[in-house]
Amino acid sequence: MTSIRFFHAADLHLDSPFKGVTSMPDHQLKTLRESTFKAFQTLIQTAVQEKPDFVLIVGDIYDGEDRSLRAQHKFQEGMETLNLHQIPVFICYGNHDHLSGKWTRFQLPKNVHVFPEQVEKVKLQIRQHDVYINGFSYKERHVKDSMIARYEDAVEKDSYNIGMLHGSLAGDTTHAVYSPFTKDQLISKNYDYWALGHIHKRQILNLEPPIVYPGNIQSRHRNEKGTKGFYDVTLEKGNTQLTFIPTSTITYDQITCSCNEVVHANEWFEIIDSAIENFRNENGAGVVEIHLTDVDADTLSMLEATPMEEWLSMVRETQELKDPYIWIHSITMDVSEALEMESSGLTEHVISVMDTWDTKQWKEIVSDVYQHPRLSRYMENLTDDDYESIHLEARSLIQKELIGKE
Repeated sequence: MTSIRFFHAADLHLDSPFKGVTSMPDHQLKTLRESTFKAFQTLIQTAVQEKPDFVLIVGDIYDGEDRSLRAQHKFQEGMETLNLHQIPVFICYGNHDHLSGKWTRFQLPKNVHVFPEQVEKVKLQIRQHDVYINGFSYKERHVKDSMIARYEDAVEKDSYNIGMLHGSLAGDTTHAVYSPFTKDQLISKNYDYWALGHIHKRQILNLEPPIVYPGNIQSRHRNEKGTKGFYDVTLEKGNTQLTFIPTSTITYDQITCSCNEVVHANEWFEIIDSAIENFRNENGAGVVEIHLTDVDADTLSMLEATPMEEWLSMVRETQELKDPYIWIHSITMDVSEALEMESSGLTEHVISVMDTWDTKQWKEIVSDVYQHPRLSRYMENLTDDDYESIHLEARSLIQKELIGKE
């Protein structure tokens, strides 16, 4: 059979608010808040240049159920562009942009097919071959039941069958669990490709048939590290080629810097600047966390002589006039193994107790902040990933503070 070619994207989250970076300079914050739109434009422009047979967008096109007017307008323009180039688009809505939300409606052009709340099977012909695309949109935010049984089994051997599914692998709790499935359930349908959405980490769950998460097209916070984008898929029976196409305008990541034998501030700044420059050359603009390793007693003594906020401020200042811009989100550290061995039982006891806390206990720890009558309205609800980040940062801080004083 002749191969077919399509783009597989998901989780655009257009007009994401990018909370938690308010200390960034205004002109850079504006660039950050435009990044989802620029990533989307990269998807559209690449489609125009490469002319795939069709494009799949698997849920969470918008960041919220109310779908901002601007986000809808930008998406409409992108679809009109693909319509001019006669590129069909198949979309399904996910938990963030479900069908029960309230928004001002836009009429999408004729090249766009929107899947309804019930699983639907759509047929198209590409170079005399039948292609069947199966999918559904979320009726409401919380779709807890498995939907796999509602997908028809593929029986047409001389055709291509593709499933679109915005959902979670059963047992994976990295995101809220919606429309759960198992790999065996998907494989049993005999489809040639499963186009997944919802999980923002790019991953291939199975090779034959391909079961694929492309991840989101633009990181929105520091827990979504690395380059983001979509897959350019060439599908042929038993021979699928997946090419990842980057779209990130700004890359979130961690930069690791060894502080081995560093005892003077100028040495430290040189190491940090070199690491940031290497990141800039490889990734362009970014929001990064500096993670210090090999921190011995001498380095720790040097760093403790000045508040960490001042070190952070100075590093940010060194990057102000450089382009592309790198925003330093935070500085964390690991103390050296030798220094850890010198730590007393107090440090180990505090950390061991903290390591036993579950999410409920962490919620109690931060409850004073989140129940504050003035502050709470400006704070976003914490996810399990956020609590894990708090845990790791608290662990690092305790190691630094207690070991340095014992």
